[in-house]
Amino acid sequence: MEEKKEIGIELRPDIGQGIYSNLAIILHSHSEFMIDFAAMLPGMQKAVVNSRIIMTPENAKNLLRALQDNVQKFEAKFGPIENGGGQKSQGGTFNLGDLTQFGNGGTKS
Repeated sequence: MEEKKEIGIELRPDIGQGIYSNLAIILHSHSEFMIDFAAMLPGMQKAVVNSRIIMTPENAKNLLRALQDNVQKFEAKFGPIENGGGQKSQGGTFNLGDLTQFGNGGTKS
């Protein structure tokens, strides 16, 4: 029988307020994933990176699973999340390695 361990978590007030992001830029090497969270707002010439999170590949995969689980729960309660209906969205997620100037492709998702 596996014993459950509790982890104490402290959320400082300055972090608890959060930072708005509508764009995530994902980079990876063989040993870590980096996720830059940025905001692209109307009237701004460029996106501003507000936070960079660096994690191991194992933790990145755990984050992916946790996000998938939470999106499924959200959609079960509130209905499907729409992806803009074919219209160009304000934000998004892309991998710099996919962009021509950084790597090989040039795709954005």
